[in-house]
Amino acid sequence: MRLDLYSLKLFVAVVDKGSISGASESEHIACSAVSKRITELEKSVGVPLFRRVPRGVEPTVAGRSLAARARAILHNADHLVDEIREFSEGSRGHIRLAANLSAITQFLPAELRAFRQSHPRIDVELEEKISSAVIKAVQENAADLGICSADSGLAHGLERYPYRDDSLVLLVPEFHPLAKRKSVFFAEALQYEVVGMHKGSSINALLMKAAAEARAPLQIRFFATAFDSMVAMVKGGLGIGVLPLGVMNRLYRMDGLQTVRLGDAWAQRQLSICLPSKGDLAPCVVHLLEHLLAQAAAIEAGQASAARLKVATV
Repeated sequence: MRLDLYSLKLFVAVVDKGSISGASESEHIACSAVSKRITELEKSVGVPLFRRVPRGVEPTVAGRSLAARARAILHNADHLVDEIREFSEGSRGHIRLAANLSAITQFLPAELRAFRQSHPRIDVELEEKISSAVIKAVQENAADLGICSADSGLAHGLERYPYRDDSLVLLVPEFHPLAKRKSVFFAEALQYEVVGMHKGSSINALLMKAAAEARAPLQIRFFATAFDSMVAMVKGGLGIGVLPLGVMNRLYRMDGLQTVRLGDAWAQRQLSICLPSKGDLAPCVVHLLEHLLAQAAAIEAGQASAARLKVATV
């Protein structure tokens, strides 16, 4: 059995686009040529790789397994080409980083800017994904590193490193009945309508779990795709919301709004860096991992020092 890289590239394109025509358009090759390559590939492996669906095709179980392996092969091939081109182009590597919205909004811009200043010939490609999709991207070799909420769970074979603490708070309009409270348990807020994050987000999963444990309905009437749209809807009186405290402190004015601390244990969550086995990482990826961990350690040490100073002055 012989597998060539170009056929694997077309195969992955069909998986990503969900159709022969979509892969044909993205790879600038005739549909008949794509179809022929897929047919030859299926003959080589001896099993069907796709099944037809109303709007195109979807991979079989064997197809999904091959797609994960093919991504790794193609990615390693790209790394090989990058290393060969390093002498002529001055590039030392390319990193694919997937992260959830909380990490991107609060921490990554400054940290990636500092990393690029110290490693100017390493390119970092950052893509926002929900936490479960971050894990999937790392598992399927579509990302080199991922940053997600620690409570999202991890797929088999991935390592995890603690990254940053992420405190969730309740966001309410300033004249809301809960606005004058210093702290509240989320079960007390379930009587009010909620502006949720987009479906599948880890924050929504936490809220649904809390509502189930309280045996009360979660009244999500509106969904936001970003924190700024959630803030706007809460400010407009469409409901209350739950979001990271650091997001509010860094990005938004509190005119007309109030944050209330959540007393639930799940509101004090942690973001994690997830990655394949560290021994399999390219050197440039190791540099970024070490940079992110060093920044997190410095922040933690600074917070501990500030806490000790506060205790000493009381």
